[in-house]
Amino acid sequence: MCMSGSATSCEECLLIHPSCAWCAQEDFGRGRTLTSRCDFSQNLQKRGCDSRFIEDPHSSISVLTNMPLSSKGSGSTQYDVIQISPQNISLSLRPGDQTWFGVQVRQVEDYPVDLYYLMDLSLSMKDDLDTIRNLGTKLALEMGKLTSNFRLGFGSFVDKNMSPFSYTAPKYQENPCSGYKLFPNCVPTFGFRHILSLTDKVDRFNEEVQKQMVSRNRDAPEGGFDAILQAAVCKEEIGWRKEAYHLLVFATDDVPHLALDGRLGGLVQPHDGRCHLNDQNEYSASTKMDYPSLALLGEKLAENNIFLIFAVTKRLYVIYKNIRSKVELSVWDHPEDISLSFTATCQDGKPLPGLRKCADLKIGDTVSFNVSVEARGCPPRGTDQRFTIKPVGFKDRLEVLVDYQCDCGCSRTAQTNSSICSSIGTYNCGTCHCEPGYLGARCECQEGEASSMYLSACREAEGKQICSGRGECSCNQCLCYESEFGKIYGSFCECDDFSCARHKGILCSGHGECHCGECKCHAGYIGDNCNCSTETSSCISDDGKMCSGRGNCVCGRCQCTEPGAFGDTCEKCPTCPDACGTKRECIECRLFNSGRLADNQTCQRLCKDEIITVETLRTEDPSAVLCLYKTDHDCVMKFTYSEHASGQSILTALKEPECGGGPDALMVLLAVVGSILLVGVVLLAVWKLVITIHDRREFSRFQNARSRARYEMASNPLYKQPVTTHLVETDFSMYEKSYNGGVH
Repeated sequence: MCMSGSATSCEECLLIHPSCAWCAQEDFGRGRTLTSRCDFSQNLQKRGCDSRFIEDPHSSISVLTNMPLSSKGSGSTQYDVIQISPQNISLSLRPGDQTWFGVQVRQVEDYPVDLYYLMDLSLSMKDDLDTIRNLGTKLALEMGKLTSNFRLGFGSFVDKNMSPFSYTAPKYQENPCSGYKLFPNCVPTFGFRHILSLTDKVDRFNEEVQKQMVSRNRDAPEGGFDAILQAAVCKEEIGWRKEAYHLLVFATDDVPHLALDGRLGGLVQPHDGRCHLNDQNEYSASTKMDYPSLALLGEKLAENNIFLIFAVTKRLYVIYKNIRSKVELSVWDHPEDISLSFTATCQDGKPLPGLRKCADLKIGDTVSFNVSVEARGCPPRGTDQRFTIKPVGFKDRLEVLVDYQCDCGCSRTAQTNSSICSSIGTYNCGTCHCEPGYLGARCECQEGEASSMYLSACREAEGKQICSGRGECSCNQCLCYESEFGKIYGSFCECDDFSCARHKGILCSGHGECHCGECKCHAGYIGDNCNCSTETSSCISDDGKMCSGRGNCVCGRCQCTEPGAFGDTCEKCPTCPDACGTKRECIECRLFNSGRLADNQTCQRLCKDEIITVETLRTEDPSAVLCLYKTDHDCVMKFTYSEHASGQSILTALKEPECGGGPDALMVLLAVVGSILLVGVVLLAVWKLVITIHDRREFSRFQNARSRARYEMASNPLYKQPVTTHLVETDFSMYEKSYNGGVH
């Protein structure tokens, strides 16, 4: 990097890179090119350069004034209140060498406050004038809660007393309200009038307000910006104190005129940003200059540390507390060749890179800022550079003086017509700068001299061309030709900075430097033409995996190894086994705000696919993959995953998962009980039916048997009559003996 061949002096070497150093030792590098004196410091020492002769300056900081921060604003020390530390520093910057310094800011308690009340006295404000009659007393009571050192001032405005902004007819000069029935009397129109300088006598404020009367202008906008600028820049007349907070309360009911509005009245001269109050404390240039621009107004308010407050209904002390709850650094007179970056450390102690503001502070809190500074170049010699860092609205500031380390220390002892340089050159930092017409390390030769001895010294090897055919041999050394393609250099003009491999027509792919036919790649690149990046961040997929776990990162690009995978990070793969699982998480978080990616920011970052919701999912597309998964509620969610020709992934999903109707426990219970009862009844009925059929069958059989039995009583061998008749022959006359049932 340092030995690129472009540096022929110490100053040129230091500008190449902040790590480059120059060896000013006289006998260093003999037989080498001049550029060999420019290298890293450690390399120069390894090659024999004594550290005493090495020019290697670094950026440094010197604190000139660093008074401690104050803790209280009022009292005997109010004129010496310190709210920023340090107060003065000096920077010695080497171009490209970044350094830093710290700044502390504290808003002290009980700091003095100057409040100037600027009121619109146009006719539309007549009702508000009654409202502020006792405003001074109220303001003093409110602000007394935050500071014991409070002063009030008062001023008013209407508009430019000229057409078309005001009524200019003679009858309106003394009373612009003449003929206006609703309010027939008012005071003449005026631009801005300073009425009461800042004072701690609140009664004076109330008295002056009591005396005020409204005026009248023609158009709706007012001349408020004229008044604001005069109140800001007329510091002595208003009475602004250097050691106080400056609050300018602006009360109006309409928009103000802006720059260029004055041209309607023929005012072409821009506002000069200066104070123009006459002996009557009125704005004397109201009809001579245009209204101020917003940029000019902002510049003057910041320059004089004035907070502009547009009157609102909230209590003023609340607004003041909000103002004091913030600390923001601003930079004044920032040199163009110096870059600044800020890191804020607020009350939580966490560094916030890129921020120069802290909020939500309490009065008395201390905040810190780290300021990194780097010079991008060297200004003309003798340029005095300085800039200022100040908290917005504070009088305190940090003055920064800048000195550039663009000259080498050894240059201060340069010797003109030195004997080391054959008395025809200047010896400076170890090298000779020859007078025109002379050459050589010691100016020992004249241009045009040539001999066989000199010519042999200009060949890299026997048989090679003199100076590689790309230069002339003069005084024992090669003078290389100039080329439209780049630079030819080297002891034998054997090297150049353009004969290197290219990629897409760009030398060393734009990621390296061509040195003697070889690409020297910048950090993060490799390869013959430096087209291969070693950076892998471009291969990290949204889920944090290298090439989505489906490929390898080669030269900063993913080479997908999984069949079917494609995309910048192999993130697209409808045919991969895990495709459905990957897309499922996006369906869950995007449609139902559930799942692992339910956090809104994570879901938006990882799930950028287009999701289409449908009532019925069609699966006719052969290129679409159907995915299903079971939800936490035992439902089935279906979606298809496909890749559009534009390269965008498209997910088509059901609006709601498919769920079977859940059983009603009561109905199930009733159904089971009913079924049991029904089965019991059926079984009983069947049993009854079987018994009945059986009984009827048996009865029928009995009846049949009975009907078939046709016995007579007498013919029944088993039956005997209960009465038996016997015929007995006796001596007696025959008689008949009967018995029945054993009775004779």
